[in-house]
Amino acid sequence: MRLFVSEGAPGSLPVLAAAGRAQRRAELLISTVGPEECVVPFLTWPKAPVLQLDSGNYLFSTSAICRYFFLLSGWEQDDLTNQWLEWEATELQPALSTALYYLVVQGKKGEDVLGPVRRALMHIDHSLSRRSSPFLAGETESLADIVLWGALYPLLQDPSYLPEELGALHSWFQTLSSQEPCQRAAETVLKRQGVLALRPYLQKQPQPSSLEGRVVSNEPEEEELATLSEEEIAVAVAAWEKGPESLPPLRPQQNPVLPVAGERNVLITSALPYVNNVPHLGNIIGCVLSADVFARYSRLRQWNTLYLCGTDEYGTATETKALEEGLTPQEICDKYHIIHADIYRWFNISFDFFGRTTTPQQTKITQDIFQRLLARGFVLQDTVEQLRCEHCARFLADRFVEGVCPFCGYEEARGDQCDKCGKLINAIELKKPQCKVCRSCPVVRSSQHLFLDLPKLGARVEEWLERTLPGSDWTPNARFITRSWLRDGLKPRCITRDLKWGTPVPLEGFEDKVFYVWFDATIGYLSITANYTDQWEKWWKNPEQVNLYQFMAKDNVPFHGIVFPSSALGAEDNYTLVSHLIATEYLNYEDGKFSKSRGVGVFGDMAQDTGIPADIWRFYLLYIRPEGQDSAFSWTDMLFKNNSELLNNLGNFVNRAGMFVSKFFGGFVPEMVLTSDDQRLLTHVTLELQHYHQLLEKVRIRDALRSVLTISRHGNQYIQVNEPWKRIRGGEADRQRAGTVTGLAVNIAALLSVMLQPYMPTVSATIQAQLQLPPPACSILPTSFLCTLPAGHQIGTVSPLFQKLENEQIESLKQRFSGGQLEESLALKAKASPKTAAGPEQVQALREEVAKQGDTVRELKAQKADKNQIAAQVAKLLDLKKQLALAEGKPLGTPKGKKK
Repeated sequence: MRLFVSEGAPGSLPVLAAAGRAQRRAELLISTVGPEECVVPFLTWPKAPVLQLDSGNYLFSTSAICRYFFLLSGWEQDDLTNQWLEWEATELQPALSTALYYLVVQGKKGEDVLGPVRRALMHIDHSLSRRSSPFLAGETESLADIVLWGALYPLLQDPSYLPEELGALHSWFQTLSSQEPCQRAAETVLKRQGVLALRPYLQKQPQPSSLEGRVVSNEPEEEELATLSEEEIAVAVAAWEKGPESLPPLRPQQNPVLPVAGERNVLITSALPYVNNVPHLGNIIGCVLSADVFARYSRLRQWNTLYLCGTDEYGTATETKALEEGLTPQEICDKYHIIHADIYRWFNISFDFFGRTTTPQQTKITQDIFQRLLARGFVLQDTVEQLRCEHCARFLADRFVEGVCPFCGYEEARGDQCDKCGKLINAIELKKPQCKVCRSCPVVRSSQHLFLDLPKLGARVEEWLERTLPGSDWTPNARFITRSWLRDGLKPRCITRDLKWGTPVPLEGFEDKVFYVWFDATIGYLSITANYTDQWEKWWKNPEQVNLYQFMAKDNVPFHGIVFPSSALGAEDNYTLVSHLIATEYLNYEDGKFSKSRGVGVFGDMAQDTGIPADIWRFYLLYIRPEGQDSAFSWTDMLFKNNSELLNNLGNFVNRAGMFVSKFFGGFVPEMVLTSDDQRLLTHVTLELQHYHQLLEKVRIRDALRSVLTISRHGNQYIQVNEPWKRIRGGEADRQRAGTVTGLAVNIAALLSVMLQPYMPTVSATIQAQLQLPPPACSILPTSFLCTLPAGHQIGTVSPLFQKLENEQIESLKQRFSGGQLEESLALKAKASPKTAAGPEQVQALREEVAKQGDTVRELKAQKADKNQIAAQVAKLLDLKKQLALAEGKPLGTPKGKKK
């Protein structure tokens, strides 16, 4: 066989991606031809791709060629794939051709390009979500996936044309695009020019006719309702009529919560936050808030759920912070553990237990796992070249050294990991290293250390992953990062450090060392559980009965997906390993990064002082949760989402539904006589509720929130179309209709209150109190829309749920958190405590520090040191001068510039 493809011909993409299947089964020659070359003898115009069969026949339809390759590989045809191929030809291609023509030939951008194809993208996303499968026709990649991927790739390779809210489409596209055959196909056809490589091809195509009438609507209710089957409506109506009696009984409360045989036992952990600092919004959404949503959802499903977290307190980060603040490591841990706990309490995080790692249980369990690994030959000893600060007379463990990243050139990389590129680093690999304590240049010295023999454990990890990943809900980035570690080859990993603050190493000759925090930090989940209950092994040595969900940001994936599983598998003690590893991308702040030192961004303790309720913060962070790609916190967008989605959509609907009951029916839910239109709305709400369940079961947290808002939007439109405020003044039929509309609307509000509970628990409880929702209905989320507020039910007092955010308020906060709050807080301290100037000893000590730091700056300038190094020391000098001014009770003045 011979396959002819052409650069810049979009049909060549899926054909080349599918060709890999045929090359394993038959001899295939691939030739690249020019755009004007005719390869089919009986065609008078150029055509590519073309497949010349051994029989001499030709296939020159993209779908036909791809189908032939799949059939050669043993693939069996199915109806669903055929339906997708028909849809691709009749619906997707016309819209996509228009979008690409607008983009490449006419130079249009944004919504002009996305508009024609948005409906098609939503259709794919909706189908993937409804089926809860990774591919279009099932659990494995099919012909339909390759054909649609090839059609969409030129447009969707630009992330701006892949709408953020289409999470299922994003995951599907990312999965296929990361496969080697697809990557090779893209490189061959597009030649790194991106979509512009298609220009010669598209310029020869006729200008597309207008797609007026096909433009997507943001409100797809009519289309969705029109496709409902009679069976779906009948099932939904039957469930509605059963009411709350069909709810399962409430699970009895356990204390402590322990696994129960025969039930779904869900163990949830958030990555343990470092105790040395205050968490910012990115830390909160990446770990504790995402896990909290899933924990609350699990409890609503009546799953036996335990949610644990705690502060990670050992390691260099703690020692560094202790030096900075003049406290002991234990005092730092005690101080910041309380700060963390208070922040999470304010954000309404529903931990079953929030512990810490500086406990006897941590030492006991960590040392036991180490001893088991040592006894089984999985621990190595080796001499390590290490940085030593001669000025401080100590070896510099990871966070005591900073320098330039050897991989990406980032100038503030730590000695263990670069925060910019995420790569793990050995401190001696850093360029221009500096001791973080005294800023002198360290020297390389040798030190004896222990290593976890990851290469020896690699086969066990791969075997475990092969069993675990299929059918699991690991996020795409977690799968990719874990597989890339295995692909690149595992290397022995140092598990000890020259520190005093940590878990002691129980081995002769290593008494002066402690375990590296990333060996024992993940063991913290076990010890925290052991502090919660002495029956902790029922959770952590019970893989047959426990489903473990672990939440984190993507930089923590290697330690949860490779390092801890290696330790647990090597220990051979039947440990429970992660079933579902849920990793977010990064949340940025406006146009940059969060920085406590520069006063940029909102940190957990500051959110409380903004006057914006915790539930609004929860809602917005979950709305922009960085699933699939990085996202950014924006004050302007927060104002818009609050005022549009919460105030005008959700709050408006719930308030109107309740007010109509109070105003028109004396506070009692009226009789409801459902028409066929009401039954269709009821069915549509049921389907959206089921979609919400499918998404949250797959831990698609952000997308599931959209389902809540969609139902609320349907409810608003239902009220608007039926106008109960007018009908209530009409005849008997009109008043009855007003009653039905009001009764159905207030029941939708009751359902929304339960669906909202994982996201906005305080708002959820407020709605339930206003509607006097019966207790069982508050604690269980059914899979169908039930009539939980029957006719005659009396509701309580209804009041607005949300307040409008004003531009002036948001602009003020935006300014405050763009670096302005640092000066503001210092000025407030000076103003608030003019009589509390420090004592003479503290003032004198600060004066000496200022003088010493001034000498350091002058020496660096005299040596013509690196500008960044000088700038860092000048910033430290200015900070010391501010501290001295505060200690002396002087007002803070504006720094003076140099005279020119």
